[in-house]
Amino acid sequence: MEFNLKKMGINEPLISIIILNYNSGILLSQCVESIMKSNYTNYEIIVVDNASHDNSHTECKKKFQKVFLIENKENVGYCEGNNIGLEKADGNFIIILNPDTTVDKQWIEEFINAYQKFGEGLYQPKLLAMDDITRINSAGNMIHIFGFGFSRGRGEKDNGQYDQPQKIGYPSGACLFTSRKTIEKIGNFDTFLFAYHDDLDLGWRAAKSGIDSYYIPSAIVYHKESFNFKWSSKKFHLLERNRHYCLLTNYSRKTYNSILPYLILTEITILFFYIYKGFIREKISAYADILKNRKYIDSRYKELEKKRKFSDKHVIEKFVDELMVPKEISSGMTNKYFNRFLLLMSKYARKRIR
Repeated sequence: MEFNLKKMGINEPLISIIILNYNSGILLSQCVESIMKSNYTNYEIIVVDNASHDNSHTECKKKFQKVFLIENKENVGYCEGNNIGLEKADGNFIIILNPDTTVDKQWIEEFINAYQKFGEGLYQPKLLAMDDITRINSAGNMIHIFGFGFSRGRGEKDNGQYDQPQKIGYPSGACLFTSRKTIEKIGNFDTFLFAYHDDLDLGWRAAKSGIDSYYIPSAIVYHKESFNFKWSSKKFHLLERNRHYCLLTNYSRKTYNSILPYLILTEITILFFYIYKGFIREKISAYADILKNRKYIDSRYKELEKKRKFSDKHVIEKFVDELMVPKEISSGMTNKYFNRFLLLMSKYARKRIR
């Protein structure tokens, strides 16, 4: 469905750019400086700082008076931090942007053009690696049927293989464009998640409401990626805890119970990987967190089910059966055999989803 903004009386809509900062150092100012060079000029920049102690937020404010700075007294996480920014945003459209990014001059126009072509949705740009702009960081994020999320094309040479706009599983939280109207429909980020899989959860919830996610390659953003957490024990814990949370809150109970045998077999396989990597404590603590919060999870599930418009069978049409595991945490050979196993499990699981 195409949207003509001029016919709607909107010539240059206000764009609210929300940047969540936590000890980003010079990267934050570099990010804002690149935004200031954008061809599109009707925007506001909201920096939400999560109690940084490196003065990156105050230095940025001194350098760029246009920045509206919100200082949290503690680190409230990615989800709550961005939600605070959303509450202060005045724009018709919203961009969630990581501080470890720089943007192409044309990025905002490309997002607006895409919105006018495809309509209501969640959008992400082509993310290129900041340290090597010939390499892809994400050409659209994808959801695996068992709740894994990954960046398509990560580490590949950018040879134009991802140069067509496409529907994707979900948009990367490193840079996400959408309308205020869409956010009001699907809701803000889920604060239980704190960080990681927050973008996956948003995209999954949107899909259940009939709102698609799109990859727009003509919008280009450069991403340094994970300068704060890298592949830490905390990250492993949050990724696994939040994956199970997303499975339990976004699949119907009927679907979850139907795929549970294959999910359990997959979990057993993953346990061996965590033991090998020395993160078995993080895996067990992820399970413990889910059990401890089961009442809240059940309440959240019921809340989301009331908003559902499409069945799981329809939603998983955009889900994938293979997984791209980053090379820095797993070898290519391990990925190969793990994906063979996942393909088999996914094949049987899909047959049971109605």
